[in-house]
Amino acid sequence: MTPEKQAAPAGAAALPLPPMKWDAWGDPGLAKELSADIKGLLAAALGVTGDAAPGPDVSEVVLRPSALTPDDLAALAAVVGEAHLSTADADRLPRAGGKSTPDLLRRRSREPQDAPDAVVLPGGEEEIAALLAVCAERRIAVVPFGGGTSVVGGLEPQRGAFAAVVSLDLRRLDQLLDLDGTSGEALLGAGLTGPAAEALLAEHGFELGHYPQSFRYATIGGFAATRSSGQNSAGHGRFDEMVRGLRVVTPAGVLDLGRAPASAAGPDLRELFLGSEGTLGVITAVRVRVHPVPAVKAYEAWSFPDFATGTAALRAVEQQGTGATVLRLSDEAETMVNLAMTEKIGGEPAVTGCLAVTVFEGTAEQVAARHQLTRAALLAAGGSSLGETPARAWEHGRFNAPYLRDALLDAGALCETLETATSWQQLPALRFAVTAALTEALPGALVLCHISHVYPTGASLYFTVVAALGEEPLERWATAKRAAGDAIVRSGGTITHHHAVGTDHRPWMAAEIGEVGVRILRAVKAELDPAGILNPGKLIP
Repeated sequence: MTPEKQAAPAGAAALPLPPMKWDAWGDPGLAKELSADIKGLLAAALGVTGDAAPGPDVSEVVLRPSALTPDDLAALAAVVGEAHLSTADADRLPRAGGKSTPDLLRRRSREPQDAPDAVVLPGGEEEIAALLAVCAERRIAVVPFGGGTSVVGGLEPQRGAFAAVVSLDLRRLDQLLDLDGTSGEALLGAGLTGPAAEALLAEHGFELGHYPQSFRYATIGGFAATRSSGQNSAGHGRFDEMVRGLRVVTPAGVLDLGRAPASAAGPDLRELFLGSEGTLGVITAVRVRVHPVPAVKAYEAWSFPDFATGTAALRAVEQQGTGATVLRLSDEAETMVNLAMTEKIGGEPAVTGCLAVTVFEGTAEQVAARHQLTRAALLAAGGSSLGETPARAWEHGRFNAPYLRDALLDAGALCETLETATSWQQLPALRFAVTAALTEALPGALVLCHISHVYPTGASLYFTVVAALGEEPLERWATAKRAAGDAIVRSGGTITHHHAVGTDHRPWMAAEIGEVGVRILRAVKAELDPAGILNPGKLIP
């Protein structure tokens, strides 16, 4: 029997929709059209003609009916109020998954789709604790929801043995709760988006400076729950390095972690929840390190003859600690595609080989010194300066790549990403192994790579794969993802550097942390969430 659409319960008006488009990335007003150069490249390299069948209109999407009983809904409404509870399709559909290419392909299906059985918007920790108690008693799974930007299956509403599943949307926890300018710390609500947090901090002359590609939509709680790493990581570190404290509501009770800048009081329990992806508790507030808004920024782009030379240059800069805020390197293929996308780079010299981007922030004196030290190291390593224009162009468009992914999908091209990290010594072999695995699984695919984050001992590799969509794109990508994941493990890389685990990377978690590590995670889960209601099917093997 074909499921019918489910209306909102009496008295429950449709909730405000999240800003993300239901079947694509972000703001429809920022959607990109493919240039003639890109269309020509797709046709020549992949045989993609641009005539993919359009997906359904939102009015044509059919969701499976909510499995919650009237008693279940009454119990949930008693906690948050009917105005903050909905089973309307308009509220369930945008929370039916994240924004990976497989997520979007599933959204385009004309078959009945799965979605959370209801959306709840608690207003604080007491309501969250009460919701978890209700859900544990009634065998209802709970998926914490921030900005909806997961690309690893972290938001899939998996029921498993549970009667139903609800999306617990944290958007009402959206305040700057405290700012200690003397210590350089701020307490932020978990539901604040990146832009909202920066705007609140800027009113006091501070910034967090965490800018992942998902910045416009992802939330503070999501940054912590996934160990996010922003594009300014060379200067400000990963998000988990910024975290000074956490408040977490678990079915077993509330935790307030992080008393001091450093402690020897046993293992750091914050680490249990950084990267926990909503499986152990609901992060409600995060205390983070902040800094004054930089007075000055400087930019310079560089060209290297090949990826190996550029990699050695980035290693030299990072190990010397010259202080760049942004330090990135694209391989030859990615540099070529970026040029095709931007068509030209002002009046600057043409880019050949591999493009690197550097950005510097701070006082005028700090920026000048850091820029000079970095410049000297890159010149000594074989780099050629391209001036500031390409670096400024990168910064201007750095949050827009997912819109291009959506345009490629509309044209009949599968475009997906994956990332990993390893030591500098192992980096070349890891890059070769992953590229080979992807091209073997997707013959004719275009595989691009860049170094997105650097450390004194190693770096991350971020791969973008473009291939013809084909007849069974979900199966084709699943095959390629398995091949790439196996190659990463064999080559000594981490299965994920900053995208988190979700469902997509869970098959490799045992190889990542070992049998004893798996037992530890399961034991912590059993202690904090004995009913197993929190984001089932994610992270924990």
